Amino acid sequence: MTQGTGHGENGDRDRSSEEAALSERLGKLDQRLSELRDQRIKTEQPAGDGEDRAARASAMALGFRLSSELVAGVVVGAGIGWGFDRLLSTSPFGFIVFLLLGFVAGVVNVVRTAGRAGQNRRGGS
Repeated sequence: MTQGTGHGENGDRDRSSEEAALSERLGKLDQRLSELRDQRIKTEQPAGDGEDRAARASAMALGFRLSSELVAGVVVGAGIGWGFDRLLSTSPFGFIVFLLLGFVAGVVNVVRTAGRAGQNRRGGS
């Protein structure tokens, strides 16, 4: 029985020393993580703020240009079709045909402009 009691005391000492070592390791890890977070915050803040805004504004301008080209193609096609229908009395057919042609022309313009913008970003001519 004395053997069991002595073993229990050593077990308690081992546990307390293990807990102290784990607590110390946890403290060091927490300190290192805090240092890394501080470094990351310092490097991210000032460097890309102006460039990021300029890139975002440029992307928005390109998006507005592409959408306006598509809408303009559809509106012009619909207008020409409506004019032909009034002029030639071919009620819905001219409108439908030229509306579709305007849509196709708008999509072609969007693809062409987007391709050019992609080449300019990559540094092509």
